[in-house]
Amino acid sequence: VFALIVFACLVGEGYTNLPSSSQLFCIFNHNEDACRYGIGIGILAFLACIFFFMVDIYFPQISNTTDRKYLVLADLGFSGLWTFLWFIGFCFLTNQWAWTEAEHVHVGADSARAAITFSFFSIFSWVSEAVVEL
Repeated sequence: VFALIVFACLVGEGYTNLPSSSQLFCIFNHNEDACRYGIGIGILAFLACIFFFMVDIYFPQISNTTDRKYLVLADLGFSGLWTFLWFIGFCFLTNQWAWTEAEHVHVGADSARAAITFSFFSIFSWVSEAVVEL
């Protein structure tokens, strides 16, 4: 859910323009990479959650213990990796937001703060997922 919120905030109001121009730019210090990173990890995390949810549904029907072990290790490894990527995303978005000039932000400041906040919350949700797998 947090990944979906970050993705939606960045797609919905993460890009804006100056009153004198029609060209869109990322609200995070005009750094397109900040918006792309948040959108990218948000989409991939959401799709991975759907995949692992489907694996959890069919898990009792998997009789091969080797396959079960590899699925659990894949879930654990992915959770650990995504914890790290959300931490990087939180730091990156926070840094770019700190350098953003207030006069360039007319619309979307709340969405930017929400993306940063839910990136932070995502760190703990992925850590808890990794701990559950242990």
